[in-house]
Amino acid sequence: MTAADDFDKAIELIQKSTTVLVTTHNKPDGDACGCLAATCDTLAALGKRPMPLMLSPVPQWYEFLFSEMPTVLGRDIALEDLPAGQGGQADLIVIVDTNSRNQLAKLAKYLEHTAAPVLVIDHHATSDALGRVELTDPSASAAALILLDLLNRARWPVTPKIADALFVALATDTGWFRFSNTDARTLRAAAALIDAGAKPTELYAALYNTFSKPRFDLMLAMLASLELHFGARLATMHILQDDFRRTGAALADTENLINESHRISTVEIAALFVELKDGRIRCSLRSTGPVDVSKIAEKFGGGGHKMAAGTFLPGPLQNARQTLLAEIAPHMTAPDAPPQSGAQ
Repeated sequence: MTAADDFDKAIELIQKSTTVLVTTHNKPDGDACGCLAATCDTLAALGKRPMPLMLSPVPQWYEFLFSEMPTVLGRDIALEDLPAGQGGQADLIVIVDTNSRNQLAKLAKYLEHTAAPVLVIDHHATSDALGRVELTDPSASAAALILLDLLNRARWPVTPKIADALFVALATDTGWFRFSNTDARTLRAAAALIDAGAKPTELYAALYNTFSKPRFDLMLAMLASLELHFGARLATMHILQDDFRRTGAALADTENLINESHRISTVEIAALFVELKDGRIRCSLRSTGPVDVSKIAEKFGGGGHKMAAGTFLPGPLQNARQTLLAEIAPHMTAPDAPPQSGAQ
């Protein structure tokens, strides 16, 4: 748990600020988008000027969280133009859902030269100590829990809009409360957010019943690549650049697709390899608990949680797959069964 003194330091930083740049990791997920939206809405309610900045576009299914789409670095504003912001120098930077330079892309260089203090709100074990003040708690199921604790500590109101954003953050990082990181603290927070105005039924429909045809076709292509290893305890899948071209889907459409393989009862670890335009392979890892996949990802410069982590590996795909299998093998006690291909 984060110390009360750290919350008080964070509150002081925010109270002293006027213009606040709020950002998160590249390829933002539900926790990142929800926390960024809730932070910006809170700052605006406090009379501050929030400057939301994304490192890649907001996935379509999270757009409803924002009244206006955040600025995207490299698309809407260049890194060299960032110090001046859009109307003034930021006197505080808030980073939500990451504390890792690798996940901040080019923004990491900006952080090295800015004089503005940095506040980090994060629940990952991987840490590069980016903040002057850090609200970090690896035991929290989502960064949203820490942000909610901050709002409660400061006695800042949780409006229905903020409650919706935090509920989305919490629900997506726990697989809609299915994953083993769903604990009593998580459910108490979910109940409090519902009391504050969050609408779970409407939020679920907005998140999970809005697949585009290209995204659905991409999921089918991924499932067709499924292979099972180590007595069907590890599932590997891949998505190639050709799959994106053929389906018309975007990189953001890959979010959460990895979880489909956990419908197979024997699967303990899932790995999804995504071929990027620059030839690298992005590897996402999910675990049901016995194996800490963050330690596997850290071997290659990545990180994350015990049950959800990721990293980048050199291509081509076959080399990346063999590299990861060799790293996972010591964690598997059952002999490797012949790969079983095709959607299950």
